[in-house]
Amino acid sequence: MSRSVYFTGPLYDRMAEDLHLGGMSQRTHSGYLRAVRKLADYCEASPDKITENQLRQFFLHMKNELNYAYGTLRVAFSGIKFFYTRTCKRDWRTLQQMKLQNVKSLPEVITRRQVLQIVAAANTQRMAVYFWTVYTLGLRMQEGLNLQVGDIDSERGMVHMHRGKGAKDRYIPLPTSTIELLRQYWVTHRHRRWLFPADGREHGLNKRTLSKNGPSTATTPMSPTAVQGAIKKITQQIDFGKKVSLHTLRHSYATHLLEAGVSLKAIQKYMGHSSLQTTMVYLHLTEAAEVDARQTIERMFQTPTMNWRS
Repeated sequence: MSRSVYFTGPLYDRMAEDLHLGGMSQRTHSGYLRAVRKLADYCEASPDKITENQLRQFFLHMKNELNYAYGTLRVAFSGIKFFYTRTCKRDWRTLQQMKLQNVKSLPEVITRRQVLQIVAAANTQRMAVYFWTVYTLGLRMQEGLNLQVGDIDSERGMVHMHRGKGAKDRYIPLPTSTIELLRQYWVTHRHRRWLFPADGREHGLNKRTLSKNGPSTATTPMSPTAVQGAIKKITQQIDFGKKVSLHTLRHSYATHLLEAGVSLKAIQKYMGHSSLQTTMVYLHLTEAAEVDARQTIERMFQTPTMNWRS
């Protein structure tokens, strides 16, 4: 992430350390630092020199002029509040009183046929297997990227996810199709740790050259940029009539399980949701539950026998 000329040096490093000590995820870490950098650039001053009135003007600028969406505003507000309550403490009423209107929009989902279209459109084995793995396990992008060989319990048919959001452990059923594809792909790189190792000269080996070059020695999993670029290219080629991202596969996984009759409680467990309320959003995304309800209502309320006299 690029640094601002106004937000650099010990102050930047101190906030980065505070975020690490606070146990924030890498995504939150980057988002919070970016928010304070944008504030510093807008005010053209180091954030420890900014006044409360300047902070107010920055928030108004984001809301009224830039028209940022709720999610973007929430990250910016949370990052700046973190800075002024942890790294550079300020007792400002603006931070205490500011409220954001929570606009809860339903996530986009696609059909199983459309998921198969995405997998088929991937131009590399690595990306096709990654898309299928993320979909069939309901993973977040980083969870998929950080999958390790030791996470796979093929005998029990489970995946142990222990690097998820909020550092919450969970076990997810592993479909046979997914383990078979992962095995086929792993043979091409044989990395001792990562299931999806980073690009490099050591990646992309095949059975014929494996003995000569040896296993992949990548030190990191493949980059988020590679995944995001691949899904963007595919969705430009295939017009789904809606905005589709990698996270759409996760939402679609939950919706398709619900349509197939899997309980909300089980889906909550597989998705790693802390609250069942979060999982219940998928009730609004499936017509299957409504169809079942309609059939039940028809059975329950059949026309009664009536003996009235005209």
